[in-house]
Amino acid sequence: MAELAKSLKAELDRYSPGGKLPSSRALVERYRVSPVTVTRALAQLAAEGLVVTRPGAGAFRAEPRTATPAVGDTSWQEVALSADSTTELVPRAVDASGVLVTLSAPPPGMIEFNGGYLHPSLQPERALAAALARAGRRPGAWGRPPTDGLPELREWFAREIGGSVTAADILITAGGQSAITTALRALAAPGTPVLVESPTYPGMLAVARASGLRPVPVPTDADGVRPDLLEAAFRATGARVLVCQPLFQNPTGAVLGPERRRAVVAIARAAGAFVVEDDFARRLVHEDAAPLPPPLAADDPDGVVVHVCSLTKPTSASLRVGALAARGPVLERLRAIQVVDSFFVPRPLQEAALELVGSPAWGRHLRAVSQELKSRRDALAGALALHLPELTLSHIPSGGYHLWPRLPDTVPESALHAAALRTGVALAHAASSSTAARRRRTPSAISVGPATPAKLSRMWPAGGSAQK
Repeated sequence: MAELAKSLKAELDRYSPGGKLPSSRALVERYRVSPVTVTRALAQLAAEGLVVTRPGAGAFRAEPRTATPAVGDTSWQEVALSADSTTELVPRAVDASGVLVTLSAPPPGMIEFNGGYLHPSLQPERALAAALARAGRRPGAWGRPPTDGLPELREWFAREIGGSVTAADILITAGGQSAITTALRALAAPGTPVLVESPTYPGMLAVARASGLRPVPVPTDADGVRPDLLEAAFRATGARVLVCQPLFQNPTGAVLGPERRRAVVAIARAAGAFVVEDDFARRLVHEDAAPLPPPLAADDPDGVVVHVCSLTKPTSASLRVGALAARGPVLERLRAIQVVDSFFVPRPLQEAALELVGSPAWGRHLRAVSQELKSRRDALAGALALHLPELTLSHIPSGGYHLWPRLPDTVPESALHAAALRTGVALAHAASSSTAARRRRTPSAISVGPATPAKLSRMWPAGGSAQK
């Protein structure tokens, strides 16, 4: 379609303004494409204001634009945007750099080890297309959904979380990031501290800071956040919220151990605090993983845990359908904030999600992703050991997207990133995962999902090192 649109655009000068273009049938025969391709190409030109389509008459070259955009003076905005910036609790200037790294498409030829989504080759595009087509034909698919979400979809998420969680405890959200934003706004007042794992997910840090919160790091190890330091942090700060990723934590890949799971919830309960559980990677388990522990929310009758999950990570960045699970009075506050912010998640997207998870293709897709992530993880770990023995990889996770090697003291993170970029490899910056301004021994996250094993040999030349 893009090639046809380009060809038609190049031929527009042959027609005077208002002149009629060849019929769709003539374009089909000339370019040997389908009628659908012709329709889409003409629609693109119409969207660009180059042609005008008239039902029953055809497509015509649009009249040239004669208006010249006015050049104004926007310098006054510097004053308006900075007024009272030193005293405001919620900053109007938000640093989105850590989030944009995962959302921006890499330059052509760049191997993307800093992305946050499945490589296009692993996304269930055919299953998604089929689900969306079926969803569009459902009765009422374009009507207003219940503000909490479709009952069937809430039931599905409740079953996935397990325990005594029911559909009544579920709110459907526009992906995990939206759910985290709603949770932090509901649970913490601007200017107050929020406890976070160190290191942690950059997108969560951006949400916390944009909400006027003060992230306070709590160190982690191979078994997740440390309960002794968590208890001390609650006591020292008076915080009422902990955000954690108990399963395949981003970026370390750590899994919260059984004893720590109980301790974390108990410590938060004793502090009168909530635990926001970001369960983003449960459907990204690798093939060799042991049985997964249930979500913290499944064993939480007291409503300490506010659970966040979504379908985005195991499918596509554009399937922004997730869920918040909570119990007690906090659920009404979460619901009110979400309704005011976004009304509801578009019903066609919810219907498509239901079609997808209810189809045989869903199980096949998850199994294929599981096997492929394990293969890519092993290939990447092997390539690191062979080509970059200077890096220390103390933990190989059994799920998620990340490997988290540690640099030697003599190698600054900037040197590693520069060496990688020179050979066409983009890595995630450790600084974006930390609340600290500077770190001496800085690790870097490497994602196993985006790049294919065949490309790993191109990361660095054989025998290369971080210093090169």
